[in-house]
Amino acid sequence: MEQILEIRDGCNTPGQLLRSLAFSRFLKSYKRAFINDLKNRPDDRKQEAAHKIEFIKTVRTRDLISILDTDGFKTPQEAEYARELIRFMDGAFHHYRGSAYSRLVRLQNDVVSTGLETPETVKEKVTDKAQDLADLILDTRRLLLKKVNLEEGVRRTPGMDASPNVTAGEISGHYFNYSGDYHLLAHVPLTIAADMKTGVDYSTPSNKRAKPFYELQHNPLQLRKFVVEDWVSVPLRVGTSLIIAFIHKSRGCIEMEPGLLNLFPFAKVEDIINQRKADGIFFFGDPNAEEKDLGYYYDNDNKILIGMVPNIDELKYFGYCKKPILTLHNVLAILDGDLPLHCGCTRYVVRFDKEEPYIAEMLIKADDMGKISLIKDAHDKITRPIFFGTETGAFACLDGFSEQAKMQMAGREVGYNKDTGSNARQIVPVTDVGELFRNDPLDVLLYMNNFTLIEPGVTTIQADMHIEQALEHFRLGERVAAGSTQTHRGSKESSYWANPFPLLKGNDGTIIHPDLYEKFSENEKGFIGDMNILINRGELKVGVAHSQLMAGAYEGNKDDDITRCGFTNREQVEQEGPVRLAKDLINLIKSQAKEKRSRMNEKPQEVSITVALVGDSRTGKSETAEKMEGILNLQLI
Repeated sequence: MEQILEIRDGCNTPGQLLRSLAFSRFLKSYKRAFINDLKNRPDDRKQEAAHKIEFIKTVRTRDLISILDTDGFKTPQEAEYARELIRFMDGAFHHYRGSAYSRLVRLQNDVVSTGLETPETVKEKVTDKAQDLADLILDTRRLLLKKVNLEEGVRRTPGMDASPNVTAGEISGHYFNYSGDYHLLAHVPLTIAADMKTGVDYSTPSNKRAKPFYELQHNPLQLRKFVVEDWVSVPLRVGTSLIIAFIHKSRGCIEMEPGLLNLFPFAKVEDIINQRKADGIFFFGDPNAEEKDLGYYYDNDNKILIGMVPNIDELKYFGYCKKPILTLHNVLAILDGDLPLHCGCTRYVVRFDKEEPYIAEMLIKADDMGKISLIKDAHDKITRPIFFGTETGAFACLDGFSEQAKMQMAGREVGYNKDTGSNARQIVPVTDVGELFRNDPLDVLLYMNNFTLIEPGVTTIQADMHIEQALEHFRLGERVAAGSTQTHRGSKESSYWANPFPLLKGNDGTIIHPDLYEKFSENEKGFIGDMNILINRGELKVGVAHSQLMAGAYEGNKDDDITRCGFTNREQVEQEGPVRLAKDLINLIKSQAKEKRSRMNEKPQEVSITVALVGDSRTGKSETAEKMEGILNLQLI
């Protein structure tokens, strides 16, 4: 496999850096990659390539150290050869900054063994180590250039980011409580804190999902072939589940690590210290797995859910990392009696100026997935649907975002496949861990319809539906696809409850996971009963929201329909449709806030309204939230 650069050396001077094992490994890897590239040059460039290969083979670390230590060169020929070496190394420097993948690793067992360190103090340390290494690399480069008189003119330091892709604070995997059959996994260190380079776009072999992640009847993990040195492991807190993600260190796989770190929060160290067992383990890029092993398996003997993505180019896409991990969460949620929701969920802080409400803050609880647990209130003994989110980040498709929204992501984002045209994605943090677990009851639950056109003057929200009428929309789960999956752009598809992966029902009504479907239906019945009570009390609104996001692309809408509904062309619908929904949603939130406050004896000056918008990809969840942010002007851009 193509090697990544894993740095465990502690270097403080340019000399120590050039003498380090990490530099030796990097130079060897760079020379090999350069030579392989030259060998693939066209025939009319073979002569130049052959001479370059011969030169590259002569490059040795000791020659670079000699240049670093020299006070001058004896002959012009010696000086010119030194300059050629340093020009070659400057190319290596830029390769390191751009195409290479580096991990700086620091062992932090004190977090568990002595209690003298915490993830927060470790995070400070790894940030300092990442910056120290970046500064040292830049200093070494400048010194080498200066030694051969190539460092003249303007210095361009601010644009030179030499930090590692990821700097990880790790603890021994033996601190974690793996089941007996999986004890080998304890040999892989656990990442509990990290600092990573943002503003990077990674190109992966694939940029869309085409194969399902379904239940397997066999355990896909072959532990007898598992090579512990080839894996990175990250304990994740996915909703209320503890899931350990294992990422293969080969190129095309390891690039998923920054995305995961920007999407999910770390598991709590207290869970590791207190020997909590994992609810699930996930493997991305297993070279011992085949396509038939793509999916999840519940190991009943060890009471653990296992997810597997084989090391196949077609599956090397971040969607095959995010969706399977969320699938494990959702399966666990269903088995626990909860209801997973494929949704965007936001808590709106509504304050009152005398009796008039205004929205003061929008706080995201879920960008793409969460769950509701039925929890009885200790005060009034009424059972309410409490929402819990799963991600602190968003895996955002850039196709539907304004340039202003993209600018807001800058500096915090990890990107994938920006040069592929459609379905370019960025992962950006959108909320904090505390917001995911606030025990907020749902106030509004709406299904996102992205294809039905709404005429001007007609509300885009139907929030007073009878429960059975609303559930028809949730169960049918219709949407028009944007082309990021196997469904053709502009075509309508249907997925039960907007596909709370794994898919429970096919488009033709076939039940795909019978046991899970039966359990989900059982959970749904309990939810319906409690939801009816809350609807009758005026505490909950359910229905359908029309984003119109894909109504312009929908092949079922005629040009006359587009103009009748107030749009000048099909392209305008994608931008203006969510704006109309955002305005109607603001009015609904304020109305619901007034009703909620009127039921409270103390008449507080602030109430929270939690709104979940259920829908699959490109139904308008994130786009509507962006438009609301712009309308409310809650941030200065």
